[in-house]
Amino acid sequence: MTEPAVADPGMGTVHRLDDHRPTPPAEPVTLVKDPATAPTSTPSTAAPQGSRIVRTGRAVRRVATHERTRSAARFTVRHGMYVVGGGRIVARRAWEGRTAARYERMLRAAEAAGNLELATEWEERGQRFRAARHQRRMDLLSAPVKAAKGAAAGLGITAGGLLLLGIILAVANENFADLATPTLALIELIRWIVVIITVVWGPLVVLGPWAALLALWGVGRHQQAAPQWVLPDRPADVGAPITPSVVVTAMRDLGIAPLRKAVKEMGDAGAAMLGPIRIAGCGVEVDVTLPSGVATDEVQKRRRKLAENLARHEHEVFITIPQAARTVRLWIADSGALDEPIGPSPLLTDTTLTADYAKGRAPWGQDLRGDAALISLYQRHMLITGLSNQGKTAALRALALWLALDPRVEFRVADLKGVGDWGMFDGLATVLIQGPTDDHVIEATEMLEDLVSEMERRIQAPPGTVFTPLIGIVDEAQVAFMCPVVDKEKRPYGGSKATARYFMAARKIHNQGRAVDVLLYQGTQDPTDQNLPKLVREGAHTRASLALGTESQARMALGDKAVDGGAAPNLLRPGLDKGTVVVASDGIKIPAGQAALTVRTHYISTDDAALIADRAKALRDGVTTLRAVDRGEERDPLMDVMTVLGDASRVLTTDVLKRLTALSEEAYGEWSHLDLKRVLDGTGAEPYKSDGRMVVGRERLARVLANRDAEGSASAAE
Repeated sequence: MTEPAVADPGMGTVHRLDDHRPTPPAEPVTLVKDPATAPTSTPSTAAPQGSRIVRTGRAVRRVATHERTRSAARFTVRHGMYVVGGGRIVARRAWEGRTAARYERMLRAAEAAGNLELATEWEERGQRFRAARHQRRMDLLSAPVKAAKGAAAGLGITAGGLLLLGIILAVANENFADLATPTLALIELIRWIVVIITVVWGPLVVLGPWAALLALWGVGRHQQAAPQWVLPDRPADVGAPITPSVVVTAMRDLGIAPLRKAVKEMGDAGAAMLGPIRIAGCGVEVDVTLPSGVATDEVQKRRRKLAENLARHEHEVFITIPQAARTVRLWIADSGALDEPIGPSPLLTDTTLTADYAKGRAPWGQDLRGDAALISLYQRHMLITGLSNQGKTAALRALALWLALDPRVEFRVADLKGVGDWGMFDGLATVLIQGPTDDHVIEATEMLEDLVSEMERRIQAPPGTVFTPLIGIVDEAQVAFMCPVVDKEKRPYGGSKATARYFMAARKIHNQGRAVDVLLYQGTQDPTDQNLPKLVREGAHTRASLALGTESQARMALGDKAVDGGAAPNLLRPGLDKGTVVVASDGIKIPAGQAALTVRTHYISTDDAALIADRAKALRDGVTTLRAVDRGEERDPLMDVMTVLGDASRVLTTDVLKRLTALSEEAYGEWSHLDLKRVLDGTGAEPYKSDGRMVVGRERLARVLANRDAEGSASAAE
């Protein structure tokens, strides 16, 4: 049985009765803490106190940075600054109303803008204001005397009037006491006015300052006279109306130091350099006169930055150079307006529409103002270029379809893409070549050479002869210029040398074709000096370009004058601005001072083009379309010359020409000495002088033919 435990009150320990182990001695009690063992802090008090401070700090920080707190702080500062800013604005207006500060500011603005005439006008206005102010001050010196005289006269007139009125009342009422009635009534009226003022004065004194503060707050709020960081968040300002202040701010922030300095010196009158903002189609137009020291091309180079400053995309701002000196004309589209499609072509909507090559204008599309863009094609060669898949063929084909509605116009078409874009001209064109191969280039070249022959025939016709229009169209002309094929006479079809057949045919048509209504329309893509020679592109009277990649390409397409005047097809958006062309031509109405016009062309699909072509065919008696140029019998000029030489060692060039004509009137009937020389040049059998006369040597020509056959020439292979 376990014995109960007994507590020892003196030692504070518990012993069992059966525990006989020795008890350890008790440690002495001391009131001094041992530094080695004493705790540095009391966990039950120090730890909770530190955590409370941390929690309080976090709570304060959370409250201070909470969005509601920040919004409340911004709200308070914003509306307080509205009052301060409104007071500043009202004070400035009052100061300007009492002084000549406004005239001084406008004078500085005119001087900064370089407008000396306007500066002189403002100086004269300021002088007139000062003279009028001086006169008013002089009048104030005599005002007390005049006021006293006026008061005395008024008092006398009033008293006399009241007395006269009292006499009338006394006579009418037969009561002498009525003499004072009008005077007493006036006194009573004055008493009531004093009573009313006494009653109202107290509230007016209390509410007056608050009303004044409210008025200042309204002025400040209207002018947004508060720091930007406290103003309420607003949605993006895209599409905001174009105002003078918006345009001036956008110009100031272009990064042009002289312009920024001039606008600052103008102060609030920066709009002095702006003309009136005019509604122009789906946007607005404004002329900006630049201050001295700022060139127009500096603004043109910053088109993107200007557009962003105006809260627009780059393609929604166009900068052109009008006739006025130191002036740029800005056309700013309504936000998103240029992304909306334009309506269908009148060629589709009006089935009774016809064309007149000489006097009519083709409905090509709309300009940026939204007006119809009509273009004359009369005696004008055309070049249209752009990047691939931007609507070049559709834009060129739309003009040809309009011309097709004039039954007098003859077409000869070479489509060097060959995917059917011009297939509807089967039955309209007398020649239709479709395909991208070298053989198709050869046929297209021969088509142009036939145009040259027809042109020369017309030029030699009797004066007064009337000719029907003959239009040659080559789409994807870069294929022809880049063709490496060489003919039997070693003349290349492509290239830009004087021996290149396609190049020379195009040049000849450009030089003289328009005089006899033989015209050439060419469409090409991604222009370079190799696929669009300089002499060919400069021979076109109407030059149009869709989206391009670089400014250098834009200059090739439209010319330096148009690009320097603001034309920028390289800034059109590939894909998004499909069908939009920049046109440089005297055949289309271009605003005065501009060098080019941007046109959004009507899109006519291939199926719709076929419907228009059917209407055009119905206006004609029927056209037989050839798939290649009929060149007649193929002849070898060198072999024919060898034939006509016979056994003679040499023959006069005049006799050679006569014998060739007798051999084939069709092939050689129109040959001259230049044609014979052209065929023999570079072969080693060129004509030479013998006894002072030009001859052709048989031995030399035989050697040339032998070498050609040995090299496996095309003629030998045949």
